[in-house]
Amino acid sequence: MRYTQLGRTGLKVSRLVLGTMNFGPQTDEADSHAIMDAALDAGVNFFDTANVYGWGDNKGRTEEIIGSWFAKGEGRRDKTILATKGYANMAGDGAAPWPNHDKLSAVNIRRSVEASLRRLGTDRIDLYQFHHVDRATPWDEIWQAMDVLVQQGKVLYVGSSNHAGWHLAQANETAARRGSLGLVSEQCLYNLAERRAEMEVVPAAESYGLGVIPWSPLHGGLLGGALRKAREGGGGRTASGRAATALEDPAVRDRIEAYENLAAEHGLEPGEVALAWLLSRPGVTGPIVGPRTADQLSSALRAVELDLGDALLASLDEIFPGPGPSPEAFAW
Repeated sequence: MRYTQLGRTGLKVSRLVLGTMNFGPQTDEADSHAIMDAALDAGVNFFDTANVYGWGDNKGRTEEIIGSWFAKGEGRRDKTILATKGYANMAGDGAAPWPNHDKLSAVNIRRSVEASLRRLGTDRIDLYQFHHVDRATPWDEIWQAMDVLVQQGKVLYVGSSNHAGWHLAQANETAARRGSLGLVSEQCLYNLAERRAEMEVVPAAESYGLGVIPWSPLHGGLLGGALRKAREGGGGRTASGRAATALEDPAVRDRIEAYENLAAEHGLEPGEVALAWLLSRPGVTGPIVGPRTADQLSSALRAVELDLGDALLASLDEIFPGPGPSPEAFAW
């Protein structure tokens, strides 16, 4: 495994991030524990979760599974850089939240952190991330709440998720005025097929020293060999949801077919190419991989050692062109 520092911090994290969203809903506790053990054995030390994972009436279940894994001991907690998120309504499926039981008021931040600590069975969260933008709460209030939690040792670093570039600037300018470290990472949708983050989010993150943590690196399975798997009739991860719908567009289908053919010409798996491409991008700390099985984790691990080379990177740019530099791409 290769490691890098998380943004401008001294924290060393693996170039792959273990995503745990499937733990509970699709992967049972025993298999989830096995995947986490395999990840740690392979040198993956950066685990990402969220208080809402488990979904529906089982919100919080994923954190509980991670907590039961930590409880097995043998250094699991101390070897893991643990990232979780808060923002969501934690009421049962379809239930309205009680006032102040969601978003980023100081009241809910404190409540959410304490609840996550209980479920995770730990005394600290290494990276606490705001899962979404709260347009109603000022950054001064958010930082006041986080500064207290950092002083208490319950949170070590703070990050964001799904924030625009100007949100990152606003957050860190406010933090600087308060003498706080501010955001150290941004977790965003970013992959070969969805490169809008390059317009402003990635440049803002680089400018303020935030590590970029891409989620959905295979774009819902679209970049994981979706067409080939459909032809072969099954096994492995196929495109789902909006990505599957996207394949109904002939232009999208043609791009994915060209992509899969290019990977085949180089003797590479499409999913591994997609991960390796992200690892080659400026500012990227590491993509989040969310394996349902140990085999899917093994495939992701191979991407860390994959050097795509300039010619292949150029070919990928031809198939999936980015938006171009900011502001030129939208100014003229």
